[in-house]
Amino acid sequence: MPLTLTTLGTASPHPRPGRPCSGYLVRGGGAEVWVDAGPGTFAELQRHTDPARLTAIWISHLHADHCADLLAAVYGLAYGGLTPAEPVAVYAPAGCGRRIAGFLGRSDTGFLDPFVEFRTLEDGHEARLGGLVLTSRAVVHDTEAYGLRAECGGKVLAYSGDTGPCEPLAELARDADLFLCEADIDRHREGEQVHLTPEDAGAYAREARAGELLVTHVGPTLTPEAATGRAAAAFGGRASTAREGEVRTV
Repeated sequence: MPLTLTTLGTASPHPRPGRPCSGYLVRGGGAEVWVDAGPGTFAELQRHTDPARLTAIWISHLHADHCADLLAAVYGLAYGGLTPAEPVAVYAPAGCGRRIAGFLGRSDTGFLDPFVEFRTLEDGHEARLGGLVLTSRAVVHDTEAYGLRAECGGKVLAYSGDTGPCEPLAELARDADLFLCEADIDRHREGEQVHLTPEDAGAYAREARAGELLVTHVGPTLTPEAATGRAAAAFGGRASTAREGEVRTV
C-alpha cells in the first residue's frame, strides 16, 4: 500500500460548514492511522474507512480542535456497532484517556480497554505499524504538542501539528516528500510564538528541502488561498492548499 494522505478537516479554531477542524487519514504499509481528531472529522473519516479497521489514532496535542472527536469515536467503537476486533492504539499526550473518561463521568479508563488502548507520546517516540513508521517530535506550543513524521516505502510525510517557530520543526520535515504545515496566523503578536505565519511555513519548508508544501489549519484572520500564496512565495517551491476530501499519494 503506498503512502497516502486524506484530508478530513482543516479549520481553526472551530469547525465551519463543510470544513471540520484538523484531521487526516494516513495510510501506508498496510496501516490506517487517523491523525488528529478535530470536531467533525469522525464523520468524515467514515467516508473513507470503517473506524473499526483503524490501526491507530495519533493526536498531536489536547486542544479541542485537534482531539474533541475522540469522544465521538469512543462512543462509536464502544456503543455504536463499530467495535474493533482488538483495541485501537491511541498515541497521544499524557492524560488523554482521563479526559475522555471524565467526559463520560468515569474516574478511570479501564472501561475503555476493550475498545482503545492509550499510549503516551514523548519526544522521539516511534511506532512501527506494519510497513508504516511514525516518529513524533516535540514542538513549541502553549501546551505539550508534537509534530509527526510518517515514513513508508521510502516516502516521507511530515506534519507540523500546532507549533510556533522552533528548530525541531525543520528537523521533522527534513527532505520530506510532502510537508503538511499549519499557517494559522497573519502575524506574530509580541511575546507569543504558538503558531506559524504563512511566511514561517514557507521558510521551514525551504530550510527542510521539502518536496511540496501543503498548507492547512488556516485561522480566521486569513483565507486558505492567501495563506498558501504567501507560503509559496517564502518557500520558492510547489505549494498548495489542503482541501477536505482530497486524497494525495505521497
